[in-house]
Amino acid sequence: MAKITLDNLAHSYLPNPASEDDFALKELNHDWRDGEAYALLGASGCGKSTLLNIISGLLEPSQGRILFDDVDVTHAPTAERNIAQVFQFPVVYDTMSVRDNLAFPLRNRGAEPDYVARRVQEIAQMIGMEAELDRKARGLTADAKQKISLGRGMVREDVNALLFDEPLTVIDPHMKWELRTQLKALHNEFGHTMIYVTHDQTEALTFADKVVVMYDGRVVQIGTPQELFERPAHTFVGYFIGSPGMNVMDAEIAGDVARVGGAEVPLAAGYAPPAGRVQIGVRPEFVRLTTGGAGLPARVTRIEDVGRHKIVRLMAGDVELSAIAPEGAAIAADADRVTFDPAGVNVYADDWRVVPDGEAA
Repeated sequence: MAKITLDNLAHSYLPNPASEDDFALKELNHDWRDGEAYALLGASGCGKSTLLNIISGLLEPSQGRILFDDVDVTHAPTAERNIAQVFQFPVVYDTMSVRDNLAFPLRNRGAEPDYVARRVQEIAQMIGMEAELDRKARGLTADAKQKISLGRGMVREDVNALLFDEPLTVIDPHMKWELRTQLKALHNEFGHTMIYVTHDQTEALTFADKVVVMYDGRVVQIGTPQELFERPAHTFVGYFIGSPGMNVMDAEIAGDVARVGGAEVPLAAGYAPPAGRVQIGVRPEFVRLTTGGAGLPARVTRIEDVGRHKIVRLMAGDVELSAIAPEGAAIAADADRVTFDPAGVNVYADDWRVVPDGEAA
């Protein structure tokens, strides 16, 4: 297990990058704590796999350093970093049995046969392949082979970090939930530093202690699922986390009031006048429908019943909004206003969250 430090780290695939836009991974300075589980979350092309490959040693950064427990490993080959990596598509030895595939990393390091046998049995049980231990990998399904890859990545207990690059892509949907649960159990039992790349917010939020949200080659927020939900540091975080994502509206801010399209929206705290393009962000859970009176004029365009709750789609002027209503709640036919829970309203300037007066930055 290791603390991982990203020191002034950046990478461009161009030989002579001339501007920040030329960097696939923009400058990062972060410490990732020893023994925590992190998920790198973002859309395709945001830099997740580039960062993971730099950590593993498959890619050398254009600038900066990477350190394991304060030891510089920037130029160290993968074999010297003592990490295990599981890729998006299965990497197995087809001519070997499932048992020998799982045992290979341990035997390669000279582990005692009794320990190898015990550890292989534990991992086979974890990935649900005890009955296939003596079968050749050739002929198994793609998701079975990926389970072998996962097992081989998890079989060693002495690694500095376990790295997973979208490992459940080819796994049957039912098995995905089970394997995520097992990965979490493995982390709780052994305390490995784990980094899990995904574009799936459910995978990230159920797996990780901390989610690292990336956008356009930059880490825009690192936080717990609750922090990402309640205080998105960037409008992209609000959009990407949650279903539906956060509502964003242009606004003017005056102290503890936002003005949106002529209507006043109360805020839970005061703000100094923000510079740049100013917006408010409100998650659908904090939107309330009313009829008449105060609030932002809006009209209901459709209602989607998803079982656990209803998603109400609205238009407020030319802005599309979403609200979430409890299952069984009646939606008034004449509802023509929306109000927001002040505690659920965040203020943004040029897409970055503005810290209200009195809150620690």
